[in-house]
Amino acid sequence: MINPTLSKKSEKLLTVTDNAKKLFQVIYQEQNKEEKKDDLPKIQVSDLISKMAFYYEKIRNSVDYKEEHLLRKNAIDRILKRQIVIEGVMQIKSLNSQEISRHLLIELIRAGYLVNNKIPEKKINEVRKVIDKYLNLRNYFLQSNSKKTIQEKNELSKFIISMCACDIEEKLGRNKIDMTVVDIMFNVLDKNISIKEEFEFEKDRKIQIYIGIYRNFLKFDNDMLGFILFKYFNENWDKASDDEIKRVAQDLVFIKLAIDKQLNHFFEGQMNRIISRYTVFFNVLIDVVAEDPIGTYSSFKNDPKAFPRQIKKICNIKYNQAGAKKWRAAIRSIIYIFITKSVFVFFLEYPIVMFLDGHVQMTSLAINISFPVVLLFIIVLFAKVPGDNNSEKIIDGINEIVFVENEKKEPFKLKKPIEKKGVLNTIFGIIYFSTFAFSLWAIVLFLEKLDFNWVSMIIFMFFLAFISFFGIRIKKGVSELLVLEPKESILGLLIDFFYVPIIIAGKWLSEKFSRINIFVIILDFIIEAPFKIFIEIAEAWTKYVKERKDEIV
Repeated sequence: MINPTLSKKSEKLLTVTDNAKKLFQVIYQEQNKEEKKDDLPKIQVSDLISKMAFYYEKIRNSVDYKEEHLLRKNAIDRILKRQIVIEGVMQIKSLNSQEISRHLLIELIRAGYLVNNKIPEKKINEVRKVIDKYLNLRNYFLQSNSKKTIQEKNELSKFIISMCACDIEEKLGRNKIDMTVVDIMFNVLDKNISIKEEFEFEKDRKIQIYIGIYRNFLKFDNDMLGFILFKYFNENWDKASDDEIKRVAQDLVFIKLAIDKQLNHFFEGQMNRIISRYTVFFNVLIDVVAEDPIGTYSSFKNDPKAFPRQIKKICNIKYNQAGAKKWRAAIRSIIYIFITKSVFVFFLEYPIVMFLDGHVQMTSLAINISFPVVLLFIIVLFAKVPGDNNSEKIIDGINEIVFVENEKKEPFKLKKPIEKKGVLNTIFGIIYFSTFAFSLWAIVLFLEKLDFNWVSMIIFMFFLAFISFFGIRIKKGVSELLVLEPKESILGLLIDFFYVPIIIAGKWLSEKFSRINIFVIILDFIIEAPFKIFIEIAEAWTKYVKERKDEIV
């Protein structure tokens, strides 16, 4: 009889990479880090008054759809613009950066972006130094570029304030694990991405990998990516002297052009496809390690099969979370669309049709009001979460990161896009426009059968394009977990052929109409400033009453 121990294959032990060891160490240290207690005075606001500011912020965010992780940075940007540009114009004396800093932090605490009674008062001075630097940059730029048009000055002034907001957001603290992963991802991708016979773009390759990680892993928007590049082009910016600030002010136009060039680089699409996959690998790996850093590391020797099981378990959790997040985003989007678009339709379509025709078709009006919500619901309903095949691919990707023996042997090769010849490009453009025109024509024929007039048709098609693009954004949370290449089919190709132009039109409309969101304009320029003054007075009153009460006791 054969001894079963002789036939049993020994598990091959794998070598853990230095990058993986570093990740394990940082996660373990952060989990076991003791919170430092200090007696430093903290910024404290009234909890009761803060609730009003908190709910105001919720209302404002519901009519200005932005990603949740960008809300604090956007709030900083909005507050700075109000205090520096809007309120600053009305002030006779020069801007007081100390007061701007104090008001900024207090407003962020009231709105729930910072924890009450946790931020030390010394943070006011730290933020003041940042604001001073950008106010000086703005003043030097306006002085050295007096011949530029008002539009050019306004555009660069807006850019400076955005950089200031991003700088303050960074100073308020970043997650140590996230920043460690950024460094590790760069080390991995720097080895795994090369350029095919285009050595003159080597410097761009490194820059594109770096901002690609921030774009995909940390989900930075263009302002935040611009700030990363701004610091890259100005290495000493954190400790910039007055002379350095003057130099940056003189070169600001060229710096902005260099930033825009990198943000719109022809490598971006190729980089995103590669880095988005590694983003999934690292996000799952972080959660696996965070569950039990010591146990997971020990399993490499004691139970090699445990690691893949843990990865698959986390994948399933993430798939469920993505499904729930998809519906939360859909509900938030429906509220946003109903408030900013559907109500607008009622107040636009009804009077125009009455003025031109004298008769309102209630069917078309009802469809245009309800259609956005129904279409969005259908798009989200058919957004399926990934399956086990996707999890197996993630296991392979994580093994590549964690174990030396599984490291990628052949790097990804980036190619410089081939410039399309004039004739071929023209033919493609004509075909593309023709499919878009055909799609619109088919929709018009369908709407005519429902007795839509031309006003109702325009509104319907506006919503079709707008919601189609919005649906893609909502499905992004699910599609971001996909590392498998989607299967191609004739039906899918036909749908893309006629539907993608509508989505692109929706993207264009979304970008244009987001700038003229009437509800945001009303809130930011008419309601917010008086409301914040009311909050300040209410806060001062509660403090006064409390002091009088303490005197009685």
